[in-house]
Amino acid sequence: MEDISSYGDSHPKVPMLFLRHALLALALLSIPAFAQQQEVTTPPPEANAAENDTFKQLSLFADVIERVRVDYVDSVTDEKLIESAINGMLTNLDPHSAYLNKKAFGDMQTQTRGEFGGLGIEVTMENNLVKVVSPIDDTPAARAGIQPLDLITHIDNKPVADLTLNDAVDLMRGKPGTDVTLTIRRGGISGQPFEVTLTRAVIRIQSVRSKIEGNDVGYIRITTFNEQTQQGLENAIAELNKDEKKKLIGYVIDLRNNPGGLLDQAVSVAGSFLPLGTTVVETRGRQADDNQNFTSRSSDLAEGKPIVVLINGGSASASEIVAGALQDHKRGIVLGTKSFGKGSVQTIIPLGGSGGAMRLTTARYYTPNGRSIQAEGIVPDIEVQPARLEEIAQGMGIREADLKGALPNPNKSQDGKSKEDAKPKAAPPQPVKPEATPKDDKDASKPEKEFDYQLARAVDLLRGLNLYQQKAN
Repeated sequence: MEDISSYGDSHPKVPMLFLRHALLALALLSIPAFAQQQEVTTPPPEANAAENDTFKQLSLFADVIERVRVDYVDSVTDEKLIESAINGMLTNLDPHSAYLNKKAFGDMQTQTRGEFGGLGIEVTMENNLVKVVSPIDDTPAARAGIQPLDLITHIDNKPVADLTLNDAVDLMRGKPGTDVTLTIRRGGISGQPFEVTLTRAVIRIQSVRSKIEGNDVGYIRITTFNEQTQQGLENAIAELNKDEKKKLIGYVIDLRNNPGGLLDQAVSVAGSFLPLGTTVVETRGRQADDNQNFTSRSSDLAEGKPIVVLINGGSASASEIVAGALQDHKRGIVLGTKSFGKGSVQTIIPLGGSGGAMRLTTARYYTPNGRSIQAEGIVPDIEVQPARLEEIAQGMGIREADLKGALPNPNKSQDGKSKEDAKPKAAPPQPVKPEATPKDDKDASKPEKEFDYQLARAVDLLRGLNLYQQKAN
């Protein structure tokens, strides 16, 4: 179909009769029975029926295009009609197949590469203005002093109120080394506007973030699976283990709201916690020859330490591959809520001439134990719904020691101190508590951090496992 589409671009007035002939010729070339007619004197009846049906449907398609071109209320280009027809054909197959025009294909490539020419700002749209969520470290935005909650009102003197968020992002992105001027209001819409000129640079999307929870648990958040993810994971684990004084007891791998991404990156990430050569996922296509088995290509970077994988209804595709592999191999405990359930694989097929591509579902994937999670999802080992934690005051109750004539504890000396108190003890792990912003905090622009109940449960689980192992030894 791409040949016809590109032909329509250069000859917008091509007669529909010619288009009809081209479509029918394409149908003939695509039917194996037609190519074999020279050898088969009398084609099977079903072959003739298939040919006639295909001719009939393509003739109908040409009739519809011709009628739209002639009678539709507004003029429509052949390019738009053909693109829409292709996209309609693909999107009606399943929710994930689609046609990507040149721009959409370029955007997808940028997303999967994980790098682009830009400023390094995470932004959102609020009240028709672009609000800065956060500048990315070591980028032009961070070096220029852009701050969270800054409002961008103009980009190169163009009001952002007239733009969509995608349009605004497109204006800020561009060739590295070129300049862009932003008009910013700090402190809300009433803030005094000022301009800052930034030079675009190569920005790498940080798909992996990490931190240490409570001095003993490594927390790794993976937001998407792009070309930078595996390297980001390796850097995160190295950074978490940099301080030799802090001995990590385990890791939390947070895949919540991760929509997926590249299959090879999912295989690589899951394989980073499994022995070399372990099956991560199997894909099964329409033909048996298309089936593939993907195995881990590295050793366990976590060195056998316990792992808790966090998932929810927004964890899809590549995220489910990782969670399913670690669950099946009993390498990690999956905690949270049921995942999205996207168990299909899409292949991006570039279409020459148009500059676009088609995203086509070509296989289903199966976990190492042979489970298909298509429309089912990964069921967590421990279901934990999002929740808010509230402390309840219990009041002053009466205890045994308060009763008149209560027997003394034989383990305590005359001064009332327990004999066990004199023995040195390791400091107990600190419970995870919600972090609140003090009233006198100098940086009042930062919003109060919301308590993450699911993460707290994951951390408590790792500490419980560690405590059990210590007692068992």
